[in-house]
Amino acid sequence: MFKADDYRLKIKALEETLGEAKYALDIDAISEKLKELKAEQEKPEVWQDLERSAKIGREISSIEGKIASYMKGRKALDDANEIIDLIEETEEEDLVPELDRMMTDAEKDIEEMRIRALLRGKYDGNNALMSLHAGAGGTEACDWTQMLYRMYWRCGEKSGYKVTEIDRLAGDGAGLKSVDFKVEGENAYGYLKAEIGVHRLVRISPFDANKRRQTSFASVEVMPEVDDDGEVEIRDEDIRIDVYRSSGAGGQKVNKTETAIRITHFPTGIVVTCQNERSQFQNKDKALEILRSRLLAQKKAEQQNAINAGRQAQVGTGDRSEKIRTYNFPQDRCTDHRIGLTVHNLDKIMDGGLDQVLDALVLHEQAEKLGQLQE
Repeated sequence: MFKADDYRLKIKALEETLGEAKYALDIDAISEKLKELKAEQEKPEVWQDLERSAKIGREISSIEGKIASYMKGRKALDDANEIIDLIEETEEEDLVPELDRMMTDAEKDIEEMRIRALLRGKYDGNNALMSLHAGAGGTEACDWTQMLYRMYWRCGEKSGYKVTEIDRLAGDGAGLKSVDFKVEGENAYGYLKAEIGVHRLVRISPFDANKRRQTSFASVEVMPEVDDDGEVEIRDEDIRIDVYRSSGAGGQKVNKTETAIRITHFPTGIVVTCQNERSQFQNKDKALEILRSRLLAQKKAEQQNAINAGRQAQVGTGDRSEKIRTYNFPQDRCTDHRIGLTVHNLDKIMDGGLDQVLDALVLHEQAEKLGQLQE
């Protein structure tokens, strides 16, 4: 027997969540801002300035995405209410499976919007620059680094992000010693920033004839891509730029001319390389962009360390030396040690199905921030 009241209670709960997300995203205010940005974009002095026009375009796209997300959730609940009324009037319970599907979709869409509303940090909306580095262990660690790279690439694709490789260093026998890449899209950094740290693999080694269990490690760095707004200063006298021949894929022209760039930042010792672009100038611009982001990440880490110095209890600092997650293939489980979350079906996770883990980390971060405010 169809129980309309049960469905209406579920809808009421979802409407409350939707309302909270609407308030957090400030839909009414950003709708007005969208009108102002579109008007500004039409000004000749704006569309003639490519950099300024592109920046406004990205902001417009971000706001439109938030509004569309809210409207999608609102429509899903309105449609569900109409189906409930129709079933009550006609007693056509054949429509119940369709109603159940609509409710499931609405719950998913509204939860995604709620997560989106939580990503309100200064750089959360930015693109993400990621670097993976093989730990000790030779071929095993390099193979693990390549597996992680594929996982993040697939995760980016499934989330509608654009993933672009910047630089790579192949392993001696297989896999990758290191790889740098960019994940472009709204909230890319906000979703991926918690991935920083050491990732541990436990599996039966495919490189060992005796099929022994092997433990491998790889470190992950995540930085926001930042505009040159003066927050981070890079002085010419603080850097050395070396030009060399690209060793990676890219065609005959790339490999026969000196297009690859290496930038060394003397005050910090940070070294950045880029060889993926086809020209020396493009690689230089990209390398400087990465250096700026790494310097910003270092600055943020120093500020956070100063804040944490006075706290006796900490839950996961995300430092590179800290093991944050274990991928255990013999037991088919993935455990995030910071939040005590264990999920199964590793094949799905390694194919980019990280939503459950990433969402849980966003919620955990929000809870941590609320706890600090209460302190």
